[in-house]
Amino acid sequence: VIIRVQSPNGMKKIPATKKETAAAFLNKVGKEFGFPSNGFTIFLNRNKTDEIQSQNKTLSLLKIKHGDMLYLYPSGSPGPAGETMDLDEIDQYLAKQEGKIYRNKDPQLCRHGSMGKCVHCVPLEPFDEEYLSHLEPPVKHMSFHAYIRKLTGGADKGKFVALENISCKIKSGCEGHPPWPEGICTKCQPSAITLNRQKYRHIDNIMFENHTIADRFLDFWRKTGSQRMGYLYGRYTEHKDIPLAIRAEVAAIYEPPQIATQNSLELVEDPKAAAVEEIAAKLGLRKVGWIFTDLLSEDTRIGTVKYTRNKDSYFLSAEECITAGHFQNQQCNPCRLSPDGHFGSKFITVVATGGPDNQVHFEGYQVSNQCMALVRDECLLPCRDAPELGYAKESSTEQYVPDVFYKITTTFPKDPQYTFSSTPRFPIENRDILGETQDFHSLATYLSQCTSTVFLDMVSDFHLLLFLVTNEVMPLRDSIGLLLDAVKTKDEELAQTWKKSEQWATIEQLCSKYLWPSRSTGPWAAAQSSVRCAACRGVKPHPLPWPPCFPNTSTHPLPSSTNDFAPGLDTANSCVIGCLLLPPPLVHSISDCCGVDKRKTMVFVYTKSNDLTNNDCALISLTRSLPWPLTETGWDMFS
Repeated sequence: VIIRVQSPNGMKKIPATKKETAAAFLNKVGKEFGFPSNGFTIFLNRNKTDEIQSQNKTLSLLKIKHGDMLYLYPSGSPGPAGETMDLDEIDQYLAKQEGKIYRNKDPQLCRHGSMGKCVHCVPLEPFDEEYLSHLEPPVKHMSFHAYIRKLTGGADKGKFVALENISCKIKSGCEGHPPWPEGICTKCQPSAITLNRQKYRHIDNIMFENHTIADRFLDFWRKTGSQRMGYLYGRYTEHKDIPLAIRAEVAAIYEPPQIATQNSLELVEDPKAAAVEEIAAKLGLRKVGWIFTDLLSEDTRIGTVKYTRNKDSYFLSAEECITAGHFQNQQCNPCRLSPDGHFGSKFITVVATGGPDNQVHFEGYQVSNQCMALVRDECLLPCRDAPELGYAKESSTEQYVPDVFYKITTTFPKDPQYTFSSTPRFPIENRDILGETQDFHSLATYLSQCTSTVFLDMVSDFHLLLFLVTNEVMPLRDSIGLLLDAVKTKDEELAQTWKKSEQWATIEQLCSKYLWPSRSTGPWAAAQSSVRCAACRGVKPHPLPWPPCFPNTSTHPLPSSTNDFAPGLDTANSCVIGCLLLPPPLVHSISDCCGVDKRKTMVFVYTKSNDLTNNDCALISLTRSLPWPLTETGWDMFS
């Protein structure tokens, strides 16, 4: 007879006879798994019941038959993975649901009373493929929990079910031959992989809470033309349109440091990664996926984009599939039925790309468990000349390679939801190239715009909370817990309690130093009446905002290089009275007049001829970034 033995390291088949004693059988098991005779325990059931204790009884007396599955746990093992692992809340919830698909009485086919049932109205199982195929739209992949119900149904109730992760590596410890590449056998050689369509999916729907989340993410591409990538933070909830299905709800997008061009993205080391995870966890959020843009403008006048990803080209490139597989391997899905304690992943991939109507569409994907295994074991590579193609590496002396994705609906709700406040908005991190910086000047401006806003709504901004925790001047990592709880529970009273803290008082005091001077009094009011552009010599007026003043001093002399970017300006009788990083709309307005490249980050410095009482002001555009606040040391860099 052949007895199957399942261990945390995998399953093995042990040959035995019905008259063989338990002691002899256990000795075989120990040798096969590499354990000493007293280094493991074997149970008849997965839940660690019916231990094989009697050494003298035969297998027939123990009622162990051909094909039975036994469960091995090493000594000191805490038990099966499912008993100690922390399953996701949504998995625990769905495991307790019945999942049946109830149907009403068919008026034409049902011939029974209101209390009866027949084949035309009896409840269906959640994995009924015919029912799923007739939904609108049709469901090609059943939910993962429906797939588990299918495996654990029937008379044996899933007694022999084991969801094993695919391995593409040679098993170590085989003593019957020299190690690879000198030798290999069927025991240590990984099985050949035949690529098949996966019948189930771990995530069945992706939903952004509101359009604002996606629009703010797309703003970077709209303003620069460069692609953008971000991590999706949200939660997993039940998707009620499909039996036992899971939805990924996106509440915020975090944009890590990256080098972006029109055709590529490169992630760089993120010093804030741990802080982001900590804040998200305290807000009841988690990293549920990643998003990237692949957009090319077709007609800038009407705002259309090119439709490039379709059945005639590709939906995901090989490199994107490999990246998705890498992320999914980092975020494995806890599973009781897997000997490894995990199986597959709930991590999603979202692409913002052009659709058939030449508008921006959001498409969601996951790669299959087979792809995850090939990526994890470094067997899959992209093709350089054909982005839609990938290939399996050939075996080498260092690595043996065995012979060798599905789409998710992405939606926006009819009634928008808001984990965070919709308005106003704090600048997004890592967007310095747009002039959107996270600093105390930005915070002071943000707070000055929110004077009439409820405090809880004002601080309910993921990017603001991240800045409060990670800024170098006054980090609040150890004291922001109460505020995060208030945002999570939407408790205004709790937020007001935190507002009275010493930390927030310090923040407000720091922000007060960055507020702009009064526009209505003193020489500033006189200067405001006549502002001209130094490049066009005042031919066209510009709607310029009022500049902040310099700290500790009223004027600075102009550098000698001023004539390089403002020809004709009287530098001898002018002085600097402030600097400002203008938002893109004003940059475009001035660029149209002065012929300056719109793609460059532009810093404008106000100058004033003669003295502060003269109302003749000029504007100078620079192509170098100024430190903020501007000091004498910072200004010397232009001299």
